[in-house]
Amino acid sequence: MPSLHPRLAADTRALGETELCWLRWMNDQRFAWIVVVPKRDGLREWHHLPVDEQQALLAQVNALAGQLEQVTGADKINIGALGNMVPQLHVHIIARFADDPCWPGPVWGQGQPEPWPDNQEPAWIAQLGLAEGVATKGGR
Repeated sequence: MPSLHPRLAADTRALGETELCWLRWMNDQRFAWIVVVPKRDGLREWHHLPVDEQQALLAQVNALAGQLEQVTGADKINIGALGNMVPQLHVHIIARFADDPCWPGPVWGQGQPEPWPDNQEPAWIAQLGLAEGVATKGGR
Protein backbone atom coordinates (compact mmCIF):
# COMPACT_ATOMS: atom_id res chain seq x y z
CA MET A 1 0.00 0.00 0.00
CA PRO A 2 1.41 3.42 -0.93
CA SER A 3 2.17 5.92 1.80
CA LEU A 4 2.25 9.69 2.06
CA HIS A 5 5.64 11.28 2.77
CA PRO A 6 5.78 12.35 6.46
CA ARG A 7 6.38 16.02 5.57
CA LEU A 8 3.30 16.09 3.31
CA ALA A 9 1.27 14.35 6.01
CA ALA A 10 2.39 16.92 8.59
CA ASP A 11 1.91 20.03 6.44
CA THR A 12 -1.39 19.15 4.73
CA ARG A 13 -4.85 17.88 5.54
CA ALA A 14 -7.04 15.46 3.59
CA LEU A 15 -9.42 16.89 1.01
CA GLY A 16 -10.32 13.71 -0.88
CA GLU A 17 -8.86 11.13 -3.18
CA THR A 18 -9.21 9.51 -6.56
CA GLU A 19 -8.04 6.11 -7.68
CA LEU A 20 -4.74 7.72 -8.73
CA CYS A 21 -4.21 10.58 -6.24
CA TRP A 22 -4.57 11.88 -2.74
CA LEU A 23 -6.00 15.41 -2.74
CA ARG A 24 -4.79 17.50 0.19
CA TRP A 25 -4.85 21.13 1.29
CA MET A 26 -1.92 23.01 2.79
CA ASN A 27 -2.56 23.87 6.42
CA ASP A 28 -1.56 27.52 6.15
CA GLN A 29 -4.15 30.28 6.58
CA ARG A 30 -2.13 32.62 4.36
CA PHE A 31 -2.95 30.75 1.14
CA ALA A 32 -5.62 28.73 -0.65
CA TRP A 33 -3.35 25.83 -1.58
CA ILE A 34 -4.08 22.31 -2.85
CA VAL A 35 -1.53 19.50 -3.11
CA VAL A 36 -2.15 16.54 -5.43
CA VAL A 37 -0.10 13.42 -4.67
CA PRO A 38 -0.10 10.33 -6.91
CA LYS A 39 -0.46 7.15 -4.83
CA ARG A 40 2.75 5.57 -6.07
CA ASP A 41 5.60 4.70 -3.69
CA GLY A 42 9.02 5.77 -4.90
CA LEU A 43 7.64 8.05 -7.61
CA ARG A 44 9.72 11.22 -7.97
CA GLU A 45 8.95 12.55 -11.43
CA TRP A 46 5.76 13.14 -13.43
CA HIS A 47 7.32 11.63 -16.54
CA HIS A 48 7.93 8.37 -14.66
CA LEU A 49 4.17 7.72 -14.59
CA PRO A 50 2.65 5.68 -17.43
CA VAL A 51 1.28 8.03 -20.11
CA ASP A 52 -2.37 7.37 -19.21
CA GLU A 53 -1.66 8.26 -15.57
CA GLN A 54 0.28 11.38 -16.63
CA GLN A 55 -2.80 12.49 -18.54
CA ALA A 56 -5.12 11.64 -15.63
CA LEU A 57 -2.90 13.64 -13.26
CA LEU A 58 -2.89 16.60 -15.66
CA ALA A 59 -6.68 16.47 -15.95
CA GLN A 60 -7.01 16.39 -12.13
CA VAL A 61 -4.62 19.31 -11.66
CA ASN A 62 -6.32 21.36 -14.38
CA ALA A 63 -9.79 20.74 -12.93
CA LEU A 64 -8.69 21.68 -9.40
CA ALA A 65 -6.83 24.77 -10.64
CA GLY A 66 -9.95 25.99 -12.43
CA GLN A 67 -12.15 25.31 -9.41
CA LEU A 68 -9.72 27.02 -7.02
CA GLU A 69 -9.51 30.05 -9.32
CA GLN A 70 -13.30 30.26 -9.51
CA VAL A 71 -14.01 29.97 -5.78
CA THR A 72 -11.21 32.28 -4.64
CA GLY A 73 -11.16 34.87 -7.43
CA ALA A 74 -7.35 34.54 -7.51
CA ASP A 75 -5.25 37.00 -9.48
CA LYS A 76 -3.01 34.10 -10.53
CA ILE A 77 -2.90 30.33 -10.05
CA ASN A 78 0.58 28.91 -9.46
CA ILE A 79 1.15 25.24 -10.31
CA GLY A 80 4.40 23.51 -9.47
CA ALA A 81 5.98 20.13 -8.89
CA LEU A 82 9.35 21.00 -7.39
CA GLY A 83 10.20 18.06 -5.13
CA ASN A 84 13.48 19.49 -3.91
CA MET A 85 12.58 19.15 -0.22
CA VAL A 86 10.07 16.29 -0.45
CA PRO A 87 11.08 13.69 -3.04
CA GLN A 88 7.62 12.10 -3.39
CA LEU A 89 5.94 13.47 -6.53
CA HIS A 90 3.34 16.05 -5.55
CA VAL A 91 1.81 18.98 -7.42
CA HIS A 92 1.06 22.30 -5.77
CA ILE A 93 -1.91 24.42 -6.89
CA ILE A 94 -1.86 27.80 -5.17
CA ALA A 95 -4.26 30.72 -5.48
CA ARG A 96 -2.21 33.91 -5.48
CA PHE A 97 -3.26 37.49 -4.91
CA ALA A 98 -1.43 40.76 -5.55
CA ASP A 99 -1.80 41.55 -1.82
CA ASP A 100 -0.70 38.18 -0.43
CA PRO A 101 2.34 38.20 1.88
CA CYS A 102 4.72 36.71 -0.72
CA TRP A 103 3.55 38.44 -3.91
CA PRO A 104 5.04 38.52 -6.48
CA GLY A 105 7.65 36.01 -5.34
CA PRO A 106 7.23 32.29 -4.66
CA VAL A 107 5.54 31.04 -1.49
CA TRP A 108 8.09 28.33 -0.71
CA GLY A 109 10.27 29.10 2.29
CA GLN A 110 8.72 32.54 2.82
CA GLY A 111 7.57 33.53 6.29
CA GLN A 112 6.07 31.18 8.83
CA PRO A 113 3.00 29.04 8.09
CA GLU A 114 -0.13 29.99 10.02
CA PRO A 115 -1.87 26.66 10.70
CA TRP A 116 -5.62 26.40 11.08
CA PRO A 117 -6.94 25.43 14.52
CA ASP A 118 -7.91 21.78 14.89
CA ASN A 119 -11.32 20.97 13.39
CA GLN A 120 -11.32 24.17 11.31
CA GLU A 121 -10.74 24.58 7.61
CA PRO A 122 -10.91 27.40 5.07
CA ALA A 123 -14.30 28.29 3.59
CA TRP A 124 -13.06 27.76 0.02
CA ILE A 125 -12.87 23.99 0.61
CA ALA A 126 -16.65 23.68 0.97
CA GLN A 127 -17.07 25.70 -2.24
CA LEU A 128 -14.94 23.38 -4.39
CA GLY A 129 -17.01 21.32 -6.79
CA LEU A 130 -15.02 18.12 -6.58
CA ALA A 131 -15.53 15.99 -9.66
CA GLU A 132 -17.31 12.68 -9.90
CA GLY A 133 -15.00 9.87 -8.87
CA VAL A 134 -13.48 11.87 -6.00
CA ALA A 135 -14.02 10.35 -2.59
CA THR A 136 -14.11 13.22 -0.12
CA LYS A 137 -13.16 13.19 3.51
CA GLY A 138 -16.07 13.17 5.88
CA GLY A 139 -18.50 12.19 3.13
CA ARG A 140 -18.66 15.78 1.85
